[in-house]
Amino acid sequence: MLIALLSLSATASVAAKDSPSGDEKNLNDSSAKAKALAQAVYDRPSGDNISSRVIMALESKGKVQKKRLLYSYGADKGKGERWGLMRFITPKDIAGTGLLSIDHPGDESDQWLYLPSLDRVRRIASSRKGGRFVGSDFFYEDLSDREVSMDNHRLLGSDEVGGVSCTLLESTPVEKSNSVYSKRVSCIHDRLLIPLRVDFYTRGDKPVKRLQASKIRKVQGYWTVYQSTMTDLKKNHKTHLITTDVIYDQQLPDNLFTQRGLADENLEKPFRPRKSAPQATGDKDKDKD
Repeated sequence: MLIALLSLSATASVAAKDSPSGDEKNLNDSSAKAKALAQAVYDRPSGDNISSRVIMALESKGKVQKKRLLYSYGADKGKGERWGLMRFITPKDIAGTGLLSIDHPGDESDQWLYLPSLDRVRRIASSRKGGRFVGSDFFYEDLSDREVSMDNHRLLGSDEVGGVSCTLLESTPVEKSNSVYSKRVSCIHDRLLIPLRVDFYTRGDKPVKRLQASKIRKVQGYWTVYQSTMTDLKKNHKTHLITTDVIYDQQLPDNLFTQRGLADENLEKPFRPRKSAPQATGDKDKDKD
């Protein structure tokens, strides 16, 4: 459910020396609001599970070089347990390749990659968090869940993305070893609680990557990102994700999110959403505002 921003209420102490100073209180209040916003984003309604049909387009020097079709599945099992499965369908050189992500409560997560040419499921080592997923601009870390408690959060003010106002939220890892990024700065839609833009930093004060949403629609009562782009700001290489169809709250079986389900695409075929025809009306109301 949507969670309103929280603020700490100060409790007066008997001894004046035990009372926080004005600066300390403001800092504590700001930190609490930042964490509450991060938690609200994490908890925003997204269904028990989701199935998506997605086009991945790789762009270099202003031209799309490759297009790929994939199906993506996600399941929220509650209490920080989230599962994900991706399967590429076309073109031939990548067809059948899949990624399984199992995120456990806390900072533990497991990922496996299936390569049909070898007919083999391979575990992704934690040291490869910064590796590029199938040559895209997404790192393996970008495709796993990250709980609120894994970062320290700070509000940086406000900004706009595509003329839409949003709140800037800075998130830095509590443990530097569990992320390839030194920090992330997200621009959060004030009402929908969706990051419209996320800047990723590895060192210094300039981001190395940027993820930006360009189209958001409401599907089955859930606000859904339909188009987004991850940009390598150093190489000016881009990976576009265009969703063509989404289904929420199917009864996805648990065995879909297993190594067997990763290797056998017949297990997920029945749950693939079909490409739907463009909607003639209502799109204006369903796009982000």
